[in-house]
Amino acid sequence: MSLTRQGRHYLIIGGVQWLVDWGVMVLVSHLGAMVEVANVCGRISGAMLGFWLNGRITFSSEDTTVGRRQLQRFLLMWLCNTTISTFAMSRIDDVFGLQWAWLAKPAIELTLGLVGFLLSRHWVYKA
Repeated sequence: MSLTRQGRHYLIIGGVQWLVDWGVMVLVSHLGAMVEVANVCGRISGAMLGFWLNGRITFSSEDTTVGRRQLQRFLLMWLCNTTISTFAMSRIDDVFGLQWAWLAKPAIELTLGLVGFLLSRHWVYKA
């Protein structure tokens, strides 16, 4: 499977995931929840969508699958990324304020998305 095709699909699906994630985070924090809680809510929303779409579309091939083992790997990767993201969002909120946290979230998630692509391609969805 071509890296270009996978990259294109990952970016498209990632864009949709990011919009869901960011929108939920902003909404939940705007409603008064702590930014850490709002960030986890957003990441869960995006992750549920992304695991299935990336497994069925982006990384679909003869040597990949979407099953229990892949879900376990995905959850481990997701927990690590969510911990990093939530810590970063919390620090930015503490130091610069909520609006800066909202603005910084895309850059943080883009960086984690690049790491997620490599891990997904070479580890998460492998049979």
